[in-house]
Amino acid sequence: MATIVERRAADESAVLFICDYSPPRGADPALLDGVRAVPADWISVAYNPGKATRVSSAAAARWIKDHAGRDVVFTLGTRDMNRLAVESLLLGAALLGLENVVVVQGDPFSERELAGVKAVDDFTSTALLRAIVQMNEGVDYRGSRLQAPTALCAGATIDLGRDRDAELALTRRKRAAGARFFLTQPVYDAGVVESFLDGYASAAGEPLGAPVFVGVQVMTAESLRFGDVPARANEQLDAGRPGEEIAGEVLRAFVERGLRSIYLVPPIMRGGRRDYEAAARVIEGYRAG
Repeated sequence: MATIVERRAADESAVLFICDYSPPRGADPALLDGVRAVPADWISVAYNPGKATRVSSAAAARWIKDHAGRDVVFTLGTRDMNRLAVESLLLGAALLGLENVVVVQGDPFSERELAGVKAVDDFTSTALLRAIVQMNEGVDYRGSRLQAPTALCAGATIDLGRDRDAELALTRRKRAAGARFFLTQPVYDAGVVESFLDGYASAAGEPLGAPVFVGVQVMTAESLRFGDVPARANEQLDAGRPGEEIAGEVLRAFVERGLRSIYLVPPIMRGGRRDYEAAARVIEGYRAG
């Protein structure tokens, strides 16, 4: 089975889709059926979105791979586990045949939330990326040899809405720590991505050298809207233009500029419901020409 990096390298001209997916807040397999509608190249299972109790991202990813026939990525946050627990989970994921993992910190708990739950953050995101490299070399966090190494392909995130210099520096640290691919938050202008990558190459003295899956948000008039949504897009949504058309327009503009790795974010409604059929129509519409 090819990793994200291997498949991306095998056909640089193909437009490849990773689709974001929220695992359910219950253990009934029927709650995962919505994922079957999404014809993405990979389903990326989020890590406890909304800071809510949900099916483990690794367990959901394995179920999707087995029962929906999709290649998968699982997200792992540093917020909630110590080093022993994180590395044990990664060994279990590798045992289950999972290959692709995205490392995040996880949204911080509010003061009110901290009354009932504690953040751990035993690893930073960059330290966890380094730890995965070590596990792939057969060494755990204590420096002890594992009985067999892992073969995990670790990725990380880029937030193009943050301070540019700070995000460039953080991306350099993540890349140096072992990140082999990246997902961005939703963005609407290919020039923002190109400028960031140019800035990285200038600061680092070399190109990023890792696939960057550019975030494309599918919205509806009722859905939550994340990031710096252009005023024109907001106006069109409020006037009744389908969000799928707007997302398709953004997607095609990216592809025309050579950005062929897409991270698709389905509509997110208040309460956490996702519209995966809308995401499926965006992918199908693009592939149909």
